[in-house]
Amino acid sequence: MTMKTSHSSVWLKAFVVAALVSCGGPALSAETEVNKASTAPVAAPAYVAPQGTVARVNGIAIDAVELRRAKKVMLRGQAVPADQMATYDMPAVGQLVAAELLFQAAAKVELKDLDKLIDAKVAQGKARFKDENDFKTAIRDLEMDEKDFREYTRRDLLITRFVETNFVSKVVVTDAEIRTFYDTNSDKFKKDETVKASHILIGADSNSSAEEKNKAREKAEQLKKELAGGADFATLAKNNSTCPSSKQGGDLGFFGKGQMVPAFEKAAFSLKPGAISDIIETQFGYHIIKLTEKKPVEITELKDVKVKIEEYLKGPKVNDAIQSYLGDVKKTAKIEILIK
Repeated sequence: MTMKTSHSSVWLKAFVVAALVSCGGPALSAETEVNKASTAPVAAPAYVAPQGTVARVNGIAIDAVELRRAKKVMLRGQAVPADQMATYDMPAVGQLVAAELLFQAAAKVELKDLDKLIDAKVAQGKARFKDENDFKTAIRDLEMDEKDFREYTRRDLLITRFVETNFVSKVVVTDAEIRTFYDTNSDKFKKDETVKASHILIGADSNSSAEEKNKAREKAEQLKKELAGGADFATLAKNNSTCPSSKQGGDLGFFGKGQMVPAFEKAAFSLKPGAISDIIETQFGYHIIKLTEKKPVEITELKDVKVKIEEYLKGPKVNDAIQSYLGDVKKTAKIEILIK
């Protein structure tokens, strides 16, 4: 099976795909769910996958195989009941029609060194797989062979260049918009306080007897005395801690608030770097904590994220521009949808 030049690319860059059609399938409303529960079950008609040509755009056919590919990309591996598969047909066809309209416009402008660009992009695509067999398996799952993949790549490059030239490059995000976004989303640019700590755990969980808990507590107290006498924390952790972190001398790395159990967190964050805690009891047993390092709250300055914010804010504007363009093009295009 080979892909004809009329076939639409279903893998566009993220901002293009987002502009073409919502990729979420129709959701059942709460009312629908209630009705389902309160009425006798009725067997849904079996889903019959469309065959042959599913649409034409200015006389160019879009085949059912492209619809199947588009739905696979849209569903991203989600398992969908057979009786709901039909609800994804029209959104996927809409995506394919929009892609075909973009391609027809893009193909009118020559792209220099296109073959070399295709070679590089194909090689880049293959490099994402472990080996050639994995690559072939992946494209076979989309009912493609290497010739099809090369054709997809050609179309992708042309559409991407068309979008970048006609929409992305013309979209402007002002400094004021960037500043407003930064100021109103301050939480996105704040890194909360974190600490780096090590601990020694003498395990005694809820299933331990009173005697076992007493012995664990006594052992923790003995280790605390040894630390007070100058014993090496990491060595004691390696030889005594029941936590898997014992292999690293008790090192837990950096962690923020909400990542540890409350009693442990409270003790760790209250310490100064280099200090060792009293014995802390949790549901896991008895801990001795050593604070290694503390990082205060960090605020990323606007100048360091300005470019990223600009790119982010461009997305909706590019999408709007593409949608507007497609709306105008559809007024004069001959579009035939051949499925219901």
